Amino acid sequence: MKTQTGKKIVDFIAQNQRVTAKQIIDNIGFSAPAIFRQLATLIKQNQIAKQGKPPKVFYYIPEQAGAEDEYLIVSPTFNTISKNFLKISPDGVMQSGVPAFKKWCRARGFNPGQAALDYEAVIKKYDSFKRNGLIDGLQKLKKTFPVVYLDEIYYLDFYSLERFGKTKLGELVLYAKQSQSRELVELIANDIKPKILELIKNRSIDAIGFVPPTVKRQMQFMKELEKLLNLSLPLIKITKIKTPIIVPQKTLNKLDERMQNAHNSIVVEEDRKFTNILLIDDAVGSGATINEVAHQIREKNLNSGKLIGLAITGSFSGFDIIQEV
Repeated sequence: MKTQTGKKIVDFIAQNQRVTAKQIIDNIGFSAPAIFRQLATLIKQNQIAKQGKPPKVFYYIPEQAGAEDEYLIVSPTFNTISKNFLKISPDGVMQSGVPAFKKWCRARGFNPGQAALDYEAVIKKYDSFKRNGLIDGLQKLKKTFPVVYLDEIYYLDFYSLERFGKTKLGELVLYAKQSQSRELVELIANDIKPKILELIKNRSIDAIGFVPPTVKRQMQFMKELEKLLNLSLPLIKITKIKTPIIVPQKTLNKLDERMQNAHNSIVVEEDRKFTNILLIDDAVGSGATINEVAHQIREKNLNSGKLIGLAITGSFSGFDIIQEV
């Protein structure tokens, strides 16, 4: 329910398209705390939206759905979409849940009601691959490589789904890396840490290795993830060698090229011995890099127990390259 003050704020924003909180305060005439309380309420009600970061935050009127009641989405479909659907718009706004799903459908000319049922069916199909929240990716690697050096490898989710594009984690990983966003890395870390801790406990892990990035960036996703996860276990030192010309894995379309790239540019610099080691990667497409890291750990006899891989996201079938990340 919109208050009289709320109505004034919405009307002012509608007249001026994009405004700052200071402009609202100066023109509406209420105190800053009162205005900010109203702004927070109006955002929750989807009456307004905001864009930007302090000190430059702008408020605007979001696109309205039109005949929303025409597209009723009921439980459990509603809950499935609320839990799983997240997209980042071309103008850099993170949107999730049913409102984001309806907006995504309208932009593509889909009937949101029917698309919601289709989405629920796709989620159920892909969730059927999960056991205790993990997707077993070992058979995929065995079909790809002549020798797989990992005892086990899991994904927390697939990178993308048929028809509906990237999963929630896929979307977050892509834009955390592309936009160099520590905030998005933090969202990912908070989401996946309980699952990682559970895996560490269940598999009696006593050392962790983070697969190094192959693309030079000012903010390295895996380094930020390592800091934010703050796992209290010894870290295996894994180095990406700097070469005169950096060739990112995602630019290589042939499996043998990816294997050569990983073999010649990754070095495991570790002499300590452990029992069970967990290797963490952001996304496994071919799996060439994480398999090479495991290969070197085996050659150096660094562990006497299990060598387990864990990717935040992974491809669904065969030798599939995740080009974007």
